[in-house]
Amino acid sequence: MAGGWKYEPKGQVARFVHSFEENVLAMTLGLMTVLTFLNVIRRYLFNASLIWSLEVVLTLFAWLVMIGIAYGFKVTAHLGVDAVTNLLSQRSRRIMGLISGAICIFFAVLLLKGAWDYWAPFAELPRTTGRWLPTGIDWNTRGTSYFETDQIPMPGFLKFLEDWINYGETYSKLPRTVPYVILPIAAALILLRIVQATVRVWNGEQDSLIVSHEAEDAVEEAAAQNREA
Repeated sequence: MAGGWKYEPKGQVARFVHSFEENVLAMTLGLMTVLTFLNVIRRYLFNASLIWSLEVVLTLFAWLVMIGIAYGFKVTAHLGVDAVTNLLSQRSRRIMGLISGAICIFFAVLLLKGAWDYWAPFAELPRTTGRWLPTGIDWNTRGTSYFETDQIPMPGFLKFLEDWINYGETYSKLPRTVPYVILPIAAALILLRIVQATVRVWNGEQDSLIVSHEAEDAVEEAAAQNREA
């Protein structure tokens, strides 16, 4: 790990959140695998298919990637190139880490604004004003809550959305606001995790935001942990 730091959740709440995130990632990946396997079996053995499964798998894959990005910053799992920074002193590496953190925070703010502005109309919520950074609220945002997914059925437990955001009109398919909600949630998580990682660099707990410049280092560490287990 960069700077010898390894994430260790402290306190019951931190451990619960950490376990929850890992379980969500594992269940998402597992559900994707099960749906894909079932669809292959149905198609080749019974000449039938779950027509909505592909769209669900694509949606789950997007959720997996977005949550995984934030999780990677939390546990310092992102790979990067540190061939140049390794030539610097520890103090210089820390300064470069802080500069990288500031740039990443700025990018994450832009990402959060863009994610919110894209998702908000699907939930009948206003976008923000401003081209780069939010400067206010655009109360003239036109709602698009009537947009539905292509094939995903509308589950009964989400029927309340018809009254909440669709003015009582029924949905024949799952509204897009549901799968797209991961955009602002994940963007907010990414911003939070980058800020936390930058604070750790500031406190001297780690030197950078990345794990290593070589993927082999992470592979060797994982193999060592498996041998110990």
